[in-house]
Amino acid sequence: MRVTTVGVVGAGAMGSGIAALAASAGLRVVLLDIPGAPDRSGPAKAGLQKAIKAKPAAFMHASAASRVRCGNTEDHLEWLAECDWIVEAIIELPEPKQQLFARLEPLLKPSAIVTSNTSGIPMAQLLEGRSERFRRRFLGTHFFNPPRYMHLLELIPTPETDPAVIGAMRTFAERILGKGTVMAKDVPGFIANRLGVYGMVSTMRRMMEHGLTIDEVDGLTGALVGRAKSATFRTGDLSGLDVLAHVTRGMAATTGEDLALPEWVHALVQQGKLGDKTGVGFYQKTKDGVLTYDWRTGEYAPQQRMSGGDVGQLIRQPHAARLRGARELTGAHGAFLRDHLLDAAHYALTLAPSLANDLVAIDRALVWGYGWEIGPFQVIDALGHDWLASQFTARGDAVPELLERAQGAFYKSGEYLTFAGVYDRVPSIPGNINLALQHDAGRTIEDFGTARLVDLGDGVLCFEFRSKMNTLGQTLLEGLATSLRKVERGGYVGLVLGNDDARTFSAGADLGAVSFGVAAGAWDAIGESVHAFQQSVMSIRRAPFPVIVAAHGLTLGGGCEFALHADRVQAAAETYMGLVEVGVGVLPGGGGTKELAFRFTEALAPYDEADPFEAIKRAFKLIAFATASTSAPEARALGFLQASDRISMNRDTLLGDAKQRVLDLAPDYVAPAEKRMRALGREGFGNLLYALWAAQEAGQASAHDVRVGRAVAYVLCGGDGAPRDVTEQDLLDLEREQFLSLLGTKETQARIEHMLQTGKPLRN
Repeated sequence: MRVTTVGVVGAGAMGSGIAALAASAGLRVVLLDIPGAPDRSGPAKAGLQKAIKAKPAAFMHASAASRVRCGNTEDHLEWLAECDWIVEAIIELPEPKQQLFARLEPLLKPSAIVTSNTSGIPMAQLLEGRSERFRRRFLGTHFFNPPRYMHLLELIPTPETDPAVIGAMRTFAERILGKGTVMAKDVPGFIANRLGVYGMVSTMRRMMEHGLTIDEVDGLTGALVGRAKSATFRTGDLSGLDVLAHVTRGMAATTGEDLALPEWVHALVQQGKLGDKTGVGFYQKTKDGVLTYDWRTGEYAPQQRMSGGDVGQLIRQPHAARLRGARELTGAHGAFLRDHLLDAAHYALTLAPSLANDLVAIDRALVWGYGWEIGPFQVIDALGHDWLASQFTARGDAVPELLERAQGAFYKSGEYLTFAGVYDRVPSIPGNINLALQHDAGRTIEDFGTARLVDLGDGVLCFEFRSKMNTLGQTLLEGLATSLRKVERGGYVGLVLGNDDARTFSAGADLGAVSFGVAAGAWDAIGESVHAFQQSVMSIRRAPFPVIVAAHGLTLGGGCEFALHADRVQAAAETYMGLVEVGVGVLPGGGGTKELAFRFTEALAPYDEADPFEAIKRAFKLIAFATASTSAPEARALGFLQASDRISMNRDTLLGDAKQRVLDLAPDYVAPAEKRMRALGREGFGNLLYALWAAQEAGQASAHDVRVGRAVAYVLCGGDGAPRDVTEQDLLDLEREQFLSLLGTKETQARIEHMLQTGKPLRN
């Protein structure tokens, strides 16, 4: 199935979010809603505008909004006849959905797929009255809000859905929309919400039973037990207390389970304290700090984060050790946590066969949908099956049959326990290369401590960053040099720079090492290290084989400089790329300043009448304002990515896609020649100095901001002399000179120390 046009019916938060995601993926979108007045397409247009203004942004780049065509369901329903995939996201009532499908069926082209984004209405009920042809091309697609950022997509086929349609929809969702898909059964809440809602309700009840506070519970039910840092109540604020109340009511009605929220939660909803959307819910942010709701008194008090003690020690351990330690906590915290873990495990073990076809889907659903570090069955394995069975028996609960069937673990040596009671290979994620599994399989060629060299197969190696925040220290750079030699001498075809960190490709240079060198007065050593860093970056440009950077998440400073010098970048859609060094009082000293000057000047070369200063001004603005992209498409618009670089919508396929880029380039690869350009000298330098002066006069820049900006301008213009032809090495030498000069100032040193201590930039 090739999808080029998507139809979305319903322009609320979910519908407009799905439309924004599809448009960001490059697809044409028809967005319809009910007629309004006086503009009959006003509701759809309003939904689009909310998506454009959303924070965090629903669109990956503002220009993608132009791909969305707004209309209404009375006048423009026939527009859906051109769509390859139509998703319904209207009010959560069966009758309006059924009526929409009845009107839609005669319009559909034979190849179209129709899906519903309902979160609770059975698919069979929605299909009442529909033809066999419609039924074969229909299934559920349950996105999580906001669709751009939440990785999970639950696919809910019916017994009548054509298997080819299921496969086509799954491939489209994974490769084009970038989703992590799981197959869910057609039961209320599907997988993630069924377990998540129960967990939320049972956690609140256990909190009240054990007399704990919201702060204590969030400290115990987050990272300590392998879940998202938002834990329980912070997650509730993010989703909205009104949404929580609505979902629990609906799920209780459809399942017959007791999922009633405590009365004090309903009181918060009635008071309009709905969480982040209203600024107050379980937590309240004030100018003096965060306040936490006291469920016993109904008042807010300063937040009391849990830190230190047994919890503080455990939270730094691997997840399996954390969970084993959590079993043994004493006092009210320990009693609560044991009840909490037992409740969640028993519920998952009991319901699992009714929710999904395999327990791997359940684990992935909670990891991808709720941000858990590990899924519920991985948690069960870490807690220990014997311990769980004994605890269930002690409190009078029946030991679930699924636990008894397992032979001590649900996961063993790359296999998992099926619901049939036998072990089978864990289903792979299409296109995924997991570096941890590669390492476990003995494919690590060399381990440098802060980095590893891993064989990806087919002659492609991966240099994997493994330092804190993947910062670029001396040991890592030495490992890169060794790896480049191994690729060349070992007859390999090329190298990928990447890692499995979910958040960060690289946060840049190791500021701690820089600060230590400054404090020691080791200026010669610092100069040598800057030169070594520059040569490390240039070595990937000069390598006689293709080097691909698999950028994702934070790709800042030195990480961005590596990307700028690679043969190609394979970027995850969520890539936040920029040269942000001015925030710590220096300029990009690893070739970034040089590279933008050359890149933007070359871009103007075909145009005889173009003003070369426009290229330098563009580079100056990006560096001086520490501009970072909010997505890979925006990184391309800014110039950090080029037309030849590619974007992987799905983070899971990033390394596999990067490996394929190496294989594409390798057969006839020739390293690029050294570049030359005409530097503007004093004229361009003077223009940029004037802009800096104007910014200072307007109160937009401090004296030190101007000093840093002057250094950036000096390098970009090749100095303040006459115009001249310069090589890349000429500008690298100027970069190093200006970097060291700024590093010698007390203002820059203060900025570096402040960043190391607080993680935030200092304006001085």
